[in-house]
Amino acid sequence: MGTPDFAVPALRALAAAHDIVAVYCQPPRAAGRGKQPRPSPVQRAAADLGLTVRYPVNLKDPAEQAAFAALGADVAVVVAYGLILPQPVLDAPLWGCLNIHASLLPRWRGAAPIHRAVMAGDAETGISIMRMEAGLDTGPVLLHEATPIGPEETTGELHDRLAAIGARLILRALDRLPDLRPEPQPEAGATYAAKIDKAEARIDWTQPAEAVARRIRGLSPFPGAWVATPAGRLKLLNARAVAGQGAPGEVLSGLTIACGAGAVAITEAQREGRRPMPAGELLRGLDLPPGTRLE
Repeated sequence: MGTPDFAVPALRALAAAHDIVAVYCQPPRAAGRGKQPRPSPVQRAAADLGLTVRYPVNLKDPAEQAAFAALGADVAVVVAYGLILPQPVLDAPLWGCLNIHASLLPRWRGAAPIHRAVMAGDAETGISIMRMEAGLDTGPVLLHEATPIGPEETTGELHDRLAAIGARLILRALDRLPDLRPEPQPEAGATYAAKIDKAEARIDWTQPAEAVARRIRGLSPFPGAWVATPAGRLKLLNARAVAGQGAPGEVLSGLTIACGAGAVAITEAQREGRRPMPAGELLRGLDLPPGTRLE
Protein backbone atom coordinates (compact mmCIF):
# COMPACT_ATOMS: atom_id res chain seq x y z
CA MET A 1 0.00 0.00 0.00
CA GLY A 2 1.79 3.10 -1.26
CA THR A 3 1.59 5.85 -3.82
CA PRO A 4 4.67 8.03 -4.60
CA ASP A 5 8.19 7.34 -5.86
CA PHE A 6 9.41 6.72 -2.32
CA ALA A 7 7.33 3.52 -2.18
CA VAL A 8 8.55 2.04 -5.48
CA PRO A 9 11.88 0.51 -4.31
CA ALA A 10 10.04 -1.33 -1.53
CA LEU A 11 7.41 -2.58 -3.97
CA ARG A 12 10.05 -3.93 -6.34
CA ALA A 13 12.00 -5.58 -3.50
CA LEU A 14 8.85 -7.21 -2.12
CA ALA A 15 7.75 -8.41 -5.55
CA ALA A 16 11.10 -10.15 -6.01
CA ALA A 17 10.97 -11.90 -2.63
CA HIS A 18 7.30 -12.49 -1.75
CA ASP A 19 3.88 -13.20 -3.22
CA ILE A 20 1.95 -9.93 -3.47
CA VAL A 21 -1.80 -10.52 -3.52
CA ALA A 22 -2.66 -6.92 -4.39
CA VAL A 23 -1.21 -3.42 -4.58
CA TYR A 24 -3.18 -0.48 -3.19
CA CYS A 25 -2.45 3.12 -4.17
CA GLN A 26 -4.28 6.42 -4.47
CA PRO A 27 -6.45 6.94 -7.56
CA PRO A 28 -4.95 8.56 -10.68
CA ARG A 29 -4.92 12.36 -10.46
CA ALA A 30 -5.58 14.87 -13.23
CA ALA A 31 -2.24 16.33 -14.31
CA GLY A 32 -0.57 18.14 -17.19
CA ARG A 33 -2.02 20.68 -19.57
CA GLY A 34 -4.80 18.35 -20.65
CA LYS A 35 -5.69 17.47 -17.03
CA GLN A 36 -5.80 13.80 -17.95
CA PRO A 37 -5.77 11.20 -15.15
CA ARG A 38 -2.17 10.22 -14.42
CA PRO A 39 -1.40 6.99 -12.53
CA SER A 40 0.86 7.23 -9.51
CA PRO A 41 4.45 5.90 -9.55
CA VAL A 42 3.33 2.85 -7.55
CA GLN A 43 0.46 2.11 -9.94
CA ARG A 44 2.85 2.28 -12.91
CA ALA A 45 5.43 0.06 -11.20
CA ALA A 46 2.80 -2.48 -10.16
CA ALA A 47 1.46 -2.63 -13.71
CA ASP A 48 5.02 -3.23 -15.00
CA LEU A 49 5.31 -6.11 -12.51
CA GLY A 50 1.97 -7.60 -13.59
CA LEU A 51 0.41 -7.13 -10.16
CA THR A 52 -3.25 -6.56 -9.31
CA VAL A 53 -3.79 -2.86 -8.52
CA ARG A 54 -6.63 -1.32 -6.53
CA TYR A 55 -7.11 2.40 -5.93
CA PRO A 56 -10.20 3.10 -3.81
CA VAL A 57 -10.96 6.74 -3.00
CA ASN A 58 -10.95 5.76 0.67
CA LEU A 59 -11.23 2.67 2.85
CA LYS A 60 -14.19 3.74 4.99
CA ASP A 61 -16.73 1.78 2.93
CA PRO A 62 -17.49 -1.60 4.60
CA ALA A 63 -17.49 -3.19 1.15
CA GLU A 64 -13.91 -1.98 0.54
CA GLN A 65 -12.89 -3.26 3.96
CA ALA A 66 -14.46 -6.64 3.23
CA ALA A 67 -12.67 -6.82 -0.14
CA PHE A 68 -9.38 -6.08 1.60
CA ALA A 69 -9.97 -8.75 4.26
CA ALA A 70 -10.94 -11.27 1.56
CA LEU A 71 -7.40 -11.11 0.17
CA GLY A 72 -6.27 -13.21 3.14
CA ALA A 73 -2.94 -11.39 3.32
CA ASP A 74 -0.39 -12.45 5.92
CA VAL A 75 0.81 -8.86 6.23
CA ALA A 76 0.27 -5.46 4.63
CA VAL A 77 3.28 -3.24 3.94
CA VAL A 78 2.39 0.45 3.95
CA VAL A 79 4.70 3.21 2.75
CA ALA A 80 3.55 6.75 1.98
CA TYR A 81 0.08 5.51 1.00
CA GLY A 82 -1.68 8.76 1.84
CA LEU A 83 -5.00 7.29 3.00
CA ILE A 84 -6.14 6.63 6.55
CA LEU A 85 -6.44 2.93 7.38
CA PRO A 86 -9.55 2.24 9.50
CA GLN A 87 -9.28 -0.29 12.30
CA PRO A 88 -10.89 -3.15 10.31
CA VAL A 89 -8.15 -2.73 7.69
CA LEU A 90 -5.39 -2.58 10.32
CA ASP A 91 -6.76 -5.78 11.88
CA ALA A 92 -7.33 -7.80 8.69
CA PRO A 93 -3.83 -9.19 7.87
CA LEU A 94 -2.55 -12.00 10.07
CA TRP A 95 0.53 -10.00 11.15
CA GLY A 96 -1.10 -6.59 10.86
CA CYS A 97 0.04 -3.61 8.81
CA LEU A 98 3.73 -2.67 8.82
CA ASN A 99 4.72 0.87 7.91
CA ILE A 100 8.04 1.95 6.42
CA HIS A 101 8.48 5.39 7.99
CA ALA A 102 11.28 7.76 6.96
CA SER A 103 12.48 8.86 10.39
CA LEU A 104 13.78 7.50 13.66
CA LEU A 105 10.49 7.41 15.54
CA PRO A 106 9.21 9.04 17.65
CA ARG A 107 11.00 11.99 16.02
CA TRP A 108 9.16 13.33 12.97
CA ARG A 109 5.88 11.50 13.04
CA GLY A 110 3.67 12.73 10.23
CA ALA A 111 3.62 13.61 6.55
CA ALA A 112 7.00 15.23 5.79
CA PRO A 113 9.71 13.61 7.94
CA ILE A 114 12.52 13.95 5.37
CA HIS A 115 11.90 17.64 4.67
CA ARG A 116 11.61 18.45 8.36
CA ALA A 117 14.77 16.58 9.35
CA VAL A 118 16.86 18.49 6.79
CA MET A 119 15.22 21.84 7.61
CA ALA A 120 15.83 21.30 11.34
CA GLY A 121 19.50 20.52 10.81
CA ASP A 122 19.30 17.01 12.26
CA ALA A 123 22.62 15.18 12.22
CA GLU A 124 20.94 11.87 11.39
CA THR A 125 17.66 10.30 10.44
CA GLY A 126 16.71 6.82 9.28
CA ILE A 127 13.99 4.27 8.64
CA SER A 128 11.63 2.78 11.19
CA ILE A 129 9.56 -0.34 10.51
CA MET A 130 6.48 0.18 12.65
CA ARG A 131 3.40 -1.91 13.36
CA MET A 132 0.54 0.45 12.64
CA GLU A 133 -2.19 1.36 15.08
CA ALA A 134 -4.92 3.99 15.13
CA GLY A 135 -2.66 6.89 16.21
CA LEU A 136 -0.55 8.89 13.76
CA ASP A 137 2.76 6.99 13.49
CA THR A 138 2.51 5.98 17.16
CA GLY A 139 2.74 2.20 16.78
CA PRO A 140 5.53 0.01 18.18
CA VAL A 141 8.78 -0.19 16.21
CA LEU A 142 10.08 -3.56 15.02
CA LEU A 143 13.32 -2.44 13.38
CA HIS A 144 15.11 0.80 12.67
CA GLU A 145 18.28 1.88 10.89
CA ALA A 146 19.98 5.25 11.27
CA THR A 147 21.88 7.16 8.59
CA PRO A 148 23.75 10.49 8.82
CA ILE A 149 22.48 13.55 6.95
CA GLY A 150 25.29 15.08 4.90
CA PRO A 151 26.20 18.72 5.57
CA GLU A 152 24.94 19.79 2.12
CA GLU A 153 22.50 16.96 1.44
CA THR A 154 19.11 17.91 -0.01
CA THR A 155 15.76 16.33 0.73
CA GLY A 156 15.79 14.81 -2.77
CA GLU A 157 19.13 13.09 -2.19
CA LEU A 158 18.15 11.87 1.26
CA HIS A 159 14.76 10.69 -0.06
CA ASP A 160 16.47 8.32 -2.50
CA ARG A 161 18.86 6.93 0.11
CA LEU A 162 16.07 6.34 2.61
CA ALA A 163 13.85 4.67 0.01
CA ALA A 164 16.63 2.14 -0.66
CA ILE A 165 17.18 1.57 3.07
CA GLY A 166 13.44 1.08 3.56
CA ALA A 167 13.29 -1.53 0.82
CA ARG A 168 16.13 -3.47 2.41
CA LEU A 169 14.86 -3.14 5.97
CA ILE A 170 11.30 -4.31 5.24
CA LEU A 171 12.67 -7.53 3.72
CA ARG A 172 14.71 -8.10 6.88
CA ALA A 173 11.64 -7.44 9.02
CA LEU A 174 9.50 -9.92 7.09
CA ASP A 175 12.21 -12.58 7.27
CA ARG A 176 12.40 -12.21 11.06
CA LEU A 177 8.78 -11.29 11.76
CA PRO A 178 7.88 -14.12 14.17
CA ASP A 179 10.98 -13.38 16.29
CA LEU A 180 10.83 -9.57 16.39
CA ARG A 181 9.76 -7.86 19.59
CA PRO A 182 7.86 -4.62 18.85
CA GLU A 183 9.19 -1.81 21.06
CA PRO A 184 6.64 0.81 22.17
CA GLN A 185 7.64 4.33 21.21
CA PRO A 186 8.60 6.66 24.05
CA GLU A 187 6.69 9.93 24.14
CA ALA A 188 9.86 11.78 25.10
CA GLY A 189 11.40 13.28 21.98
CA ALA A 190 8.25 12.94 19.84
CA THR A 191 7.93 15.62 17.16
CA TYR A 192 5.45 16.17 14.35
CA ALA A 193 6.48 16.58 10.70
CA ALA A 194 3.69 18.75 9.33
CA LYS A 195 2.92 18.62 5.62
CA ILE A 196 4.93 21.18 3.66
CA ASP A 197 2.94 24.31 2.91
CA LYS A 198 3.96 26.12 -0.29
CA ALA A 199 3.89 29.37 1.71
CA GLU A 200 7.03 28.09 3.45
CA ALA A 201 8.95 28.11 0.19
CA ARG A 202 9.54 31.88 -0.13
CA ILE A 203 12.86 32.66 1.53
CA ASP A 204 12.97 35.08 4.45
CA TRP A 205 16.43 36.62 4.21
CA THR A 206 16.20 38.11 7.71
CA GLN A 207 16.77 34.63 9.13
CA PRO A 208 20.32 33.47 10.02
CA ALA A 209 22.30 32.04 7.12
CA GLU A 210 22.40 28.50 8.49
CA ALA A 211 18.60 28.41 8.80
CA VAL A 212 18.18 29.80 5.28
CA ALA A 213 20.59 27.24 3.80
CA ARG A 214 18.82 24.38 5.60
CA ARG A 215 15.45 25.59 4.32
CA ILE A 216 16.75 25.70 0.74
CA ARG A 217 18.16 22.17 0.99
CA GLY A 218 15.12 20.92 2.88
CA LEU A 219 12.70 22.11 0.19
CA SER A 220 14.79 20.82 -2.72
CA PRO A 221 13.63 19.68 -5.19
CA PHE A 222 9.97 19.98 -4.14
CA PRO A 223 8.29 22.35 -3.69
CA GLY A 224 11.53 24.31 -4.07
CA ALA A 225 12.51 27.41 -2.12
CA TRP A 226 12.27 30.53 -4.23
CA VAL A 227 13.06 34.21 -4.37
CA ALA A 228 11.92 37.08 -6.59
CA THR A 229 14.68 38.68 -8.71
CA PRO A 230 14.52 41.54 -11.25
CA ALA A 231 14.60 38.83 -13.94
CA GLY A 232 11.75 36.76 -12.43
CA ARG A 233 11.36 34.03 -9.88
CA LEU A 234 14.41 31.93 -9.09
CA LYS A 235 14.07 28.45 -7.58
CA LEU A 236 16.90 27.72 -5.15
CA LEU A 237 18.01 24.09 -5.05
CA ASN A 238 21.15 23.97 -2.94
CA ALA A 239 23.10 26.33 -0.72
CA ARG A 240 25.60 26.55 2.11
CA ALA A 241 26.15 29.12 4.82
CA VAL A 242 29.24 31.33 4.35
CA ALA A 243 30.77 34.44 5.88
CA GLY A 244 29.36 37.73 4.64
CA GLN A 245 27.57 40.84 5.73
CA GLY A 246 24.96 43.08 4.15
CA ALA A 247 21.29 43.98 4.15
CA PRO A 248 19.12 40.84 4.19
CA GLY A 249 18.50 39.75 0.59
CA GLU A 250 21.39 41.80 -0.84
CA VAL A 251 23.57 40.17 -3.50
CA LEU A 252 27.15 40.36 -2.20
CA SER A 253 28.80 38.67 -5.19
CA GLY A 254 27.73 36.06 -7.72
CA LEU A 255 24.94 34.18 -5.97
CA THR A 256 26.11 34.89 -2.43
CA ILE A 257 23.24 36.55 -0.61
CA ALA A 258 23.31 38.35 2.74
CA CYS A 259 21.06 37.07 5.51
CA GLY A 260 20.05 38.35 8.93
CA ALA A 261 23.36 36.94 10.16
CA GLY A 262 26.01 35.76 7.71
CA ALA A 263 25.29 34.88 4.09
CA VAL A 264 24.42 31.92 1.89
CA ALA A 265 26.13 30.82 -1.29
CA ILE A 266 23.57 29.42 -3.72
CA THR A 267 25.24 26.50 -5.50
CA GLU A 268 22.35 25.34 -7.70
CA ALA A 269 19.23 27.12 -8.91
CA GLN A 270 16.63 27.14 -11.66
CA ARG A 271 15.02 29.99 -13.61
CA GLU A 272 11.38 29.71 -14.64
CA GLY A 273 11.02 27.48 -17.69
CA ARG A 274 14.68 26.41 -17.57
CA ARG A 275 16.57 23.40 -16.28
CA PRO A 276 18.41 23.35 -12.94
CA MET A 277 21.95 24.75 -13.26
CA PRO A 278 25.05 25.19 -11.12
CA ALA A 279 25.38 28.77 -9.94
CA GLY A 280 28.30 29.61 -12.23
CA GLU A 281 26.47 28.45 -15.33
CA LEU A 282 23.24 30.19 -14.35
CA LEU A 283 24.99 33.52 -13.81
CA ARG A 284 26.24 33.57 -17.40
CA GLY A 285 22.66 34.37 -18.43
CA LEU A 286 21.41 36.18 -15.34
CA ASP A 287 22.52 39.70 -14.44
CA LEU A 288 22.56 40.07 -10.65
CA PRO A 289 25.21 42.71 -9.85
CA PRO A 290 26.32 43.24 -6.25
CA GLY A 291 23.82 45.38 -4.40
CA THR A 292 20.79 43.83 -6.12
CA ARG A 293 18.05 43.11 -3.57
CA LEU A 294 16.23 39.77 -3.75
CA GLU A 295 12.81 39.41 -2.13
